[in-house]
Amino acid sequence: MTVSPPYDTPAPQRTLEPDAYRARVAPAIGDAAYLASLKKVTQYYVATAFIALFIGVLLGPLQAFNYAGINVYENPILKALLKSYYQGLSLHGVLNALVFTQFFISGWLLYLPTRDMGARINMKFAWGTYIMMTAGLLIAAVPLLLNKATLLYTFYPPMEGHWAFYVGATIMVAASLLVAGQVVLTWVGWKKQNPGQVTPLVTFMSVSLWMMWLVCSLGLVAEALLVLLPWVFGLRPGVDPLIAKTLFWWTGHAIVYFWLLPAYISWYAFLPKQAGGRIVSEPLARLTFVMFLLNSTPVGIHHQYADPNISNTWKMIHMFLTFLVAIPSLLTAFSIAGSLEDAARARGGRGLFGMLTHLPWKDPVVVGQILAMVSFIGGGAGGIITASFAFSPVIHNTAWIPGHFHITVGTAVTQTFMAIAFWLVPHLTGKRLVAPKVALASMWLWFIGMMFFAVGMHWEGLLGVPRRALISAVALPIYKEGYMHSQIPMALTGISGVILLLAGLSFFYVLFATLLSPRVDDAEAATPLPYSETISPAGRSLRGASPLVRATEPLLALWVVAFALVALMYGPVLMRLTQNASLVPGCNYYTTVQSEVGCNEQR
Repeated sequence: MTVSPPYDTPAPQRTLEPDAYRARVAPAIGDAAYLASLKKVTQYYVATAFIALFIGVLLGPLQAFNYAGINVYENPILKALLKSYYQGLSLHGVLNALVFTQFFISGWLLYLPTRDMGARINMKFAWGTYIMMTAGLLIAAVPLLLNKATLLYTFYPPMEGHWAFYVGATIMVAASLLVAGQVVLTWVGWKKQNPGQVTPLVTFMSVSLWMMWLVCSLGLVAEALLVLLPWVFGLRPGVDPLIAKTLFWWTGHAIVYFWLLPAYISWYAFLPKQAGGRIVSEPLARLTFVMFLLNSTPVGIHHQYADPNISNTWKMIHMFLTFLVAIPSLLTAFSIAGSLEDAARARGGRGLFGMLTHLPWKDPVVVGQILAMVSFIGGGAGGIITASFAFSPVIHNTAWIPGHFHITVGTAVTQTFMAIAFWLVPHLTGKRLVAPKVALASMWLWFIGMMFFAVGMHWEGLLGVPRRALISAVALPIYKEGYMHSQIPMALTGISGVILLLAGLSFFYVLFATLLSPRVDDAEAATPLPYSETISPAGRSLRGASPLVRATEPLLALWVVAFALVALMYGPVLMRLTQNASLVPGCNYYTTVQSEVGCNEQR
């Protein structure tokens, strides 16, 4: 029996061409034990992700208060838990941006393509990758909690952390690569069993994303295996910070798309159904993901405009390639807007504002994702400024950057994952969402809080307030002299910390209360995968498919092209850096309060 959530409005009934609009149905899996195990491992991934986010969110207001000029790190209770602002910032960044995303995506994009293909995967291997990723997390967490890996978010050498942090982080990344390999190989097997068939949309998007991760993560893998681990284990006398930084940004910028595109999958494939509309065009969605596969990786050097030994020619090339990434984002914006317009018209909406009022604004799943997309409009526009050769030096080391980061990853990605959890958890567990009104309130509070934070931090950045700095420890007269007229953005930033804390507590109450509630439904019937109908489908057979569908189907060939582009864009740069390598000893800047003023320990 299908149970409609109480906050939902009836979906529109369509009577037009059924073949063109027909929604996909996930192939049935008759083996109940296998399906239960698949759902269980996905549930473990998702639950671990949100536990990490819960801890990270609790640390978030401390960062906001710092940029409001309020130093809470001197509080005796807090000081017993955190040695410094920098340790709090490291934990906040690693848990929210790395751990939460890595676990959620690994579960989300293992489950979706597996169900979409109706495939049987090796569940022992799937559980093994989860255990491996969790072990890596625990190994890395120990030095983080002991203030032995307070390296901030980018952990640039020569800042040096405990070896266990690097080993744990490497194991986490390696586990995600195994998940990627399992999904890609399962898709290869599906292609062999279904020759001449068009890959279903959700599987196509998932596989192309994992392929992108297999390309872009090589930078981080190379940094860990060739630079950081030999250095921290004393196998090399020092480290070249510029080589490490370049390898980091090989992965570091593209990883933003690795976080964002799982949200795109929900926006393209599921949100239209949840809002009452249809996917505008499956071929367009496939083109978008192929463009990200090819173009999201060779763009990282736009983070290094101020670095020496990298020619301006390569910096300019990477800048233009970065701008090209805006194209698939714009395609997505217009496509999803079309789906939402279709939903609003189906519900009786007419005119610009009349249509807006007819969307299901009481559904936290829909509202959370729409607000996330609204936030991303500002994030995308700010990203073009951030990537600009001319503007980047003005804002790059200021509070603008965390302001930008929080309306892209902090809202577009995180809020979408939160909204997904409102239907995914009932789908995995057979439990009903607890307190839908609180869930809805949490989505609005998160969005409003992030808008306050973004405006405040962008504004402070334009006034020259530096990022990743204990601003609140600066004497007020000095602060006023250095950053005049910053009182209003400082106040906005501080207020945002309170709002976001309330939003987080509301969300986690709903999530954990749902997880702890009793099972009441047949999850497959009550909360099925919300596939959407399609206005322009890709079709099932390649023989009758459009040229665009046939051009995007050979993902393995496109993957090879993506590797070639990265080799072309990074090979000459890294070769020059290697020929001029300069090794320096490591420093522990932030391991103790006394050493916050500089490097006091050299190898």
